[in-house]
Amino acid sequence: MTRKIQVHQVDAFTRKPFTGNPAGVVLNADQLDDSEMLAIARELNNADTAFILSRDGDDHDLRARFFTPRMEAGFVGHATVAAHYVLSRRRSHVERLRQKSKAGIVEIDVRGNDEERRIAIRQKRPTVGRELNDRERLAVLDALALATDDLDLRCPIRIAGTGSTRLLVGVRGTEQLKALKPDAARLTTLSAQLGAAGYLVFTLAPHDPSCLTESRMFCPALGISEDPVSGNAHGLLGAYLAEQRLLKSENGRATFSGAQGHYVHRPGRVDVELEFRNGDIESVWIIGQAVSIFETEITL
Repeated sequence: MTRKIQVHQVDAFTRKPFTGNPAGVVLNADQLDDSEMLAIARELNNADTAFILSRDGDDHDLRARFFTPRMEAGFVGHATVAAHYVLSRRRSHVERLRQKSKAGIVEIDVRGNDEERRIAIRQKRPTVGRELNDRERLAVLDALALATDDLDLRCPIRIAGTGSTRLLVGVRGTEQLKALKPDAARLTTLSAQLGAAGYLVFTLAPHDPSCLTESRMFCPALGISEDPVSGNAHGLLGAYLAEQRLLKSENGRATFSGAQGHYVHRPGRVDVELEFRNGDIESVWIIGQAVSIFETEITL
């Protein structure tokens, strides 16, 4: 039986083509099995491809599965932004949706209209974990080609997240970001030892004055040498900055913007909103724009 599969290529966290973080989006994916999804992800060869399926319960509106060219992932922020950018173009009105994936259910809010609309993803409060000890800290710095003097003293090196963990490393400025020389093999080994699947190196002194942070992220343990723009990591960073009292809140809400991708020639921007209740973080919104690169149809 012949099947026609709709495939989209979208750049997320940007409005300029060929920047931001590219993702594949496959609609009407209910008719695909796991091996076909993996094969399509491998063929598109993006870091991640989102496959959109119909709901299978009353607690959500649709399902999404995410595949790298090598394996399935529980949840991917930029691919979710890309998918709902595509879906929002097909709806006549804006609505909030609940998306189910292997990592759980998140709320999706489409803000604005036409090409300037923004896709917002609401997640539960991220976990900010332990600070590295001196031996671990020196090993990480050596693997990134950083010196102790390069660090921002306001920002202790800490692990954040649960299912998708990242090590957060604050440096003094963009000169330190530019000079990074990550040793992929050593970082992969350290990921297993530390329990951190990736490394977000950030500064509070970015090039762009409209942003609070600028960052680079390395995930060699996941097969990603450098991720252009990560929504999930910025959500973790928001929780971390709030805990370190480096992010001001007002009326139960705090916001900031983060720049990423400059050093791999794919600049993008992530907007983050934190919601507080009784002084504690209740949830985090990861927000981004997107732009369509192409769409096609595969016949199977």
